[in-house]
Amino acid sequence: MSPKPRIFSAHSHTAPLCTRTHQIAALILVTATFFFTRLFDQSFPPSPCYLDRHLNLHVAKTNDAGHLLWPDRGYGSHLSLKIYVYDENEIDGLKDLLYGRDGSISSNACLKGQWGSQVKIHRLLLESRFRTRKKEEADLFFVPAYVKCVRMLGGLNDKEINQTYVKVLSQMPYFRRSGGRDHIFVFPSGAGAHLFRSWATYINRSIILTPEGDRTDKKDSSAFNTWKDIIIPGYVDDGMTKTGATVFQPLPLSKRKYLANYLGRAQKKVGRLKLIELAKQYPDKLECPELQFSGPNKLGRVEYFQHLGNSKFCLAPRGESSWTLRFYESFFVECVPVILSDQVELPFQNVIDYTEISIKWPSTSIGPELLDYLASIPDEVIEQIIGRGRQVRCLWVYAPDSEPCSTMRALMWELQRKVRQFHQSAETFWLRNGSVVNRNLVEFAKWKPPMPLP
Repeated sequence: MSPKPRIFSAHSHTAPLCTRTHQIAALILVTATFFFTRLFDQSFPPSPCYLDRHLNLHVAKTNDAGHLLWPDRGYGSHLSLKIYVYDENEIDGLKDLLYGRDGSISSNACLKGQWGSQVKIHRLLLESRFRTRKKEEADLFFVPAYVKCVRMLGGLNDKEINQTYVKVLSQMPYFRRSGGRDHIFVFPSGAGAHLFRSWATYINRSIILTPEGDRTDKKDSSAFNTWKDIIIPGYVDDGMTKTGATVFQPLPLSKRKYLANYLGRAQKKVGRLKLIELAKQYPDKLECPELQFSGPNKLGRVEYFQHLGNSKFCLAPRGESSWTLRFYESFFVECVPVILSDQVELPFQNVIDYTEISIKWPSTSIGPELLDYLASIPDEVIEQIIGRGRQVRCLWVYAPDSEPCSTMRALMWELQRKVRQFHQSAETFWLRNGSVVNRNLVEFAKWKPPMPLP
C-alpha cells in the first residue's frame, strides 16, 4: 500500500493520518453514544405510539395521529411520578388494617374474590418503577389496607376499623402537611370509603380508588367525588384474565343456549327481582339461577363462567350498590354487557367510549321489551361489539404498570393528573424563607406524632 495520504476532494490539502489514538477515541465515542442512547430510552415509558401498536384501541379516544388521549388531556407527555408506599412496620396500627387485630388474616386470603384489588394494587405498587422509598421526593403516598377483607373475616369490627384509621393517620406528617390531598386509599367494595365511618372528617380530600361511584341508596351522601377520586375496575379472577389458556374458552354465538342471563342473588333489589320474574316467563331466552354460596347447588368457579358465557348478553343490574363485577367478567367470557344500573360510574372514561362495547338500558324498563330489543340485534353486530370489547379488556387486568395495557398502567396516568406541585391544608402555614410550619410555627421536619389531624 502507498504511504501517501488518500485524497477525498479536488482540493490540494491532505487528510491527517488516522493514528492509534484516533481509533481508540472513535471507539470510545461510539460506545458512549450507544450507552447514553439506551439510558435515555429506558428513562421514559413507551410512547403512546408504542401503546397503540400493542393495543389497537379502536373504541378508545385518540387524536389525529392515532395516539391515546391520556397525554393530550392534561396528563403530561409521558408518565413521570413517584409514589411512596407506607411500610406495614413504620406506623403503629397499619398491620391491623392489613391482617386484623391478632395478625391472623393472610394477604392471600384477601386476594380471593371481587375485593382482591386492594391486595393487587398494593403488591403491584411495591414492584412498580414509579415507587420511591424517599418520602421527601414523593408526589403521592399510598396507604395500604385490606379492611373490607379484614372486616368480612372477623379481623376488625366497624368501631375498631374507625379507631385504627384515625390512629394511623395521626402518625403521618405528610398527611397533615397536605390535609391528605396527596394520599391514596383503596376501598374495593360497594361500601366504598364508608368502611371507614369517619371518612368524611379525615379523608374527604384524599384520593380514593374504588369501583363504586354511587352510594346514595343507603347513605346521605356518596363518598365518591368525580374530580378527585378514581373509579377502578372490579377484580376479575386471574384464571380468566391471564394470557394463554383460561379456565373457560368462549363459545361461538351459534352454540350459546340463551339470549341473555343474570347470575347473582336477588337481595330484595327491584331490578334483580324483575329479571327473575322475567326468566320465569321466558325460560328459553333468559337464564336467572339464584346463586348459592353453599350446598349442592353452589356453582363452582368454572361452572360459574360456563353459565355466564352461555348467553349472548350478560345482564348487570345494580345490587347493594351501583357497580357489579359481572360487567367486567362479561368481557372475558365474551358476552355483551347490558348495564341495568342507572347510577353506575365506569373507569377510564377519558379514553374509552362505552357505547362501542356495551349497552346501558333503563332499570325502570326491565321487561319483555328488553328481551325483544336484544333479540333484534343481529349476530354479526354482536360479534363486532364483542370484538371491540376484546381490544380494551386488558384495561381490566391487574398486571404490572410495565405492561403496555393494564389497569395499573391506566391508573398511573390517572394518578399523574392528581399530582400537585404545592401542598397545603388548613393546618399548614409557610414563612418568608419557604419553610413549612404548623399552627405553633414548628417546622415540618420537627413535627412529631401523634399530630392533630386536619
